[in-house]
Amino acid sequence: MTARGAHRASTEVPDALALALDLGLVVAAHGRHVVVETPEGRRVLCHPRGKKSELVVGDRVRWLPTGDEGVIEHLEPRRNLLFRQDDWRTKSFAANLDLMLVLVAPEPVFSESQLTRALIAASAAGIPALIGLNKTDLASAPAARERLAPYRAMGVATVELALKSDPAAARATLAPHLAGRTTLVLGPSGMGKSTLINLLVPRAAAQVGEISQALGTGRHTTTTTSWYWLDEARSGALIDSPGFQGFGLRQIAPEQLAALMPDFASALGQCRFHNCSHRHEPGCGVREAIARGEITASRQRIYEELFEELSKKRW
Repeated sequence: MTARGAHRASTEVPDALALALDLGLVVAAHGRHVVVETPEGRRVLCHPRGKKSELVVGDRVRWLPTGDEGVIEHLEPRRNLLFRQDDWRTKSFAANLDLMLVLVAPEPVFSESQLTRALIAASAAGIPALIGLNKTDLASAPAARERLAPYRAMGVATVELALKSDPAAARATLAPHLAGRTTLVLGPSGMGKSTLINLLVPRAAAQVGEISQALGTGRHTTTTTSWYWLDEARSGALIDSPGFQGFGLRQIAPEQLAALMPDFASALGQCRFHNCSHRHEPGCGVREAIARGEITASRQRIYEELFEELSKKRW
């Protein structure tokens, strides 16, 4: 998916006509079915025109009622879109985000490569990121904390949580980051996403029930990306996305990679060659930063792996 394609309207509707239609917020997406919430809080099952749907949670749409359901006629312009792309397909997470919260934990041991990939995708989309280290009450927490030290040093916001053993402190820690913002929560299974949702959203089960009802009895919503309001005023929200194993970055050209990694970006502009790949060229400012210990060995390894992956011929 190109940046242009990511922001393309679902149907071509004249602006004057679109403004005359009902405005809604996509709060769940499951296949071609989406649940749209009206400004009054009513949730309606809607379908896009055509055979394909590029709608994601967080989209603002114009829709037309058809009986008890609705038809999406127009997609409002997006501020941003977080997605991943591999050689076979593009998977969009959500749109119009204010923050991406990546949950990691000492156990199961988190993948630094997957964390880096998520941070790069967020940076490319212009979305601020927050790392949440959960399960800090475990004996293995110091090792996880040490693995995150380079990210704190490069300016990535990080908070420490013990969602199960100290929920009150976790809530207080997260509150200033989440208030009034739309936050996508990412993380593989076992990191504590469900615990976080249930802690911060007292009506989470009820909201899931509303979505299930809107999607229709018998539809499975366990793999559905869902929107949860954090407060009665509906000023802040969490978006829970299914866990992922892979995180392709095919939407990013290899020469863009260093600029999207803060520790590498700080050393750019000091290379002898303007098209330096920062892997083997003489007079490379990035490699000099690596030699000085300003970029860790693990970060260098991840960069090398990503550069090679993104340099492979695209069919």
